[in-house]
Amino acid sequence: MGGPARTLGGVLLEPEIENDVAYELCQIVGRALLPLRTAGRFGTAFLFADAAGVDHLLTADPLAGAAEVGLRPSVTEPPGAADSITPAAAGWTRRPDLGVAILPMAGPHAYAREHGWRWRTQPVTDGLAAGPATLARVGAQPGSAFVLAHGVRPEPGTPRPLEVAVERVVRDGDLLLVDAALPDGYVGAPVFGVDTDADGDLGVHCLGVLLPGDGARHPVAPFDRIRAAVAELPTG
Repeated sequence: MGGPARTLGGVLLEPEIENDVAYELCQIVGRALLPLRTAGRFGTAFLFADAAGVDHLLTADPLAGAAEVGLRPSVTEPPGAADSITPAAAGWTRRPDLGVAILPMAGPHAYAREHGWRWRTQPVTDGLAAGPATLARVGAQPGSAFVLAHGVRPEPGTPRPLEVAVERVVRDGDLLLVDAALPDGYVGAPVFGVDTDADGDLGVHCLGVLLPGDGARHPVAPFDRIRAAVAELPTG
């Protein structure tokens, strides 16, 4: 098994290592992912725990509002205690300037307690979320990227599986991009990238939120700006 190849500003892994990273990501953040549905489209949302350990649900701004959030049996305790929730539209903080929407999880946690269950999740932690230096190292040459999402099956009513798309991430000017057109249901999903430290050890970071694409590639809302937007939310 070969090691990672350093590109200009990114790390491009060999396929076997990409498969290993994809598997590990499903183990450590699989229960952060939630399928999301609005009247007109499907997407994905995911949980982010800020530096204080406070949970927030993140997705792409066009998907926020009156959105139904699906719950796999594994994300509730007891398992399967609820199959979906529809948070109040007013609960979302929408940031069209960033392309994202943020839902503090205090309300959904309270809803669960009132109905006799609790959340059992694996949020993307603040330590896993990329900072400015990591994001700045994404360059014009492609690096390995991993998009975890709930895909959509053609048969109506079919459960939406957790999927991983192994793609490439690049920078084009100020834009961070996943260089592929992704299937229905992927918008709003977390995008992960890889980097190496001074000792050559491989590290994985959540780069940001996948935004609607142009038919050929998808912009990514970067996590340094998302983290700042979360910090601006009112507390209490």
